[in-house]
Amino acid sequence: MWRVAGDSQTLDLNSSYAYLLWARDFATTSVVAERAGKVVGFVSGYVRPAAPRTLMVWQVAVDADQRGHGLAGRMLDHLAAHVPGVDVPETTITDDNAASRALFAGFARSHDAQHEEIDLFVTAHFPDEGHDPEVLHRIGPF
Repeated sequence: MWRVAGDSQTLDLNSSYAYLLWARDFATTSVVAERAGKVVGFVSGYVRPAAPRTLMVWQVAVDADQRGHGLAGRMLDHLAAHVPGVDVPETTITDDNAASRALFAGFARSHDAQHEEIDLFVTAHFPDEGHDPEVLHRIGPF
């Protein structure tokens, strides 16, 4: 997961340790795609404690040579079908990430679900300089 996230060149890269903990502690709300024994994509997520019907999708990443074949959408579909009690996925996306915006818009359409976009975190919320605002994309319920 750490390698795929780093190779994406768009995601905020967490420590390798964070990805190991994530894979251990949030395995039921995340999914990893493998080809020939190599991780080629993942979706990491968690159920929001204050909103137990909501799956917060933390990161989505797919290796460059696997993109364009619907892998990210299939991983989201898998989570939607297999995380019990969840019917509202959400994520945050920066305005410059057209691929993620298209992914979640397409996911909403394919599930015939409402897709809301809400300003969640503006630049001033981030202590590190230059972080773009994060828009909450909320889908569902479905």
